[in-house]
Amino acid sequence: MKAANQTVVSIDYTLKDDEGDVLDASEDGSPLVYLHGADNIIPGLEEALTGKSAGEAFTVVVSAEDGYGEYDESLVAEVERDRFPGADEVELGDQFQANTPEGPRMVTVIGIEDEAITIDANHPLAGETLHFDVKIVDVRAATKEEIEHGHVHGEGGHHH
Repeated sequence: MKAANQTVVSIDYTLKDDEGDVLDASEDGSPLVYLHGADNIIPGLEEALTGKSAGEAFTVVVSAEDGYGEYDESLVAEVERDRFPGADEVELGDQFQANTPEGPRMVTVIGIEDEAITIDANHPLAGETLHFDVKIVDVRAATKEEIEHGHVHGEGGHHH
């Protein structure tokens, strides 16, 4: 079976940046399992997996545009310290969920001053070219329930 819409695909992967540094990887014996065609993974990787079968291994380079998007300076904001909950315990690199006009977003603390804390709502990999080494472990038909819910159930997927 080939990876296509409404199939469940299991992959082992290593993600590197342009310098070859490993940013993320699936754990040994724990592949990433996702529902193909349901926007569960970045578009550039999903497109590269389309039509591939279990056992295939390949490398794919995903541009920022087809990954986590270009870096957007407008997503960086300064928040006055007194409006920032728990400001005294905040450290550089801390991540938390913030309510924004676009809905909840993960933000990262990128600056701490006496009067303000600077947060960045860009994905940590926004603007990055992503280099994936991928091996397809398995491809199977999705169940009716998985298709209705838009994600995988059971092993490696979401649990309700």
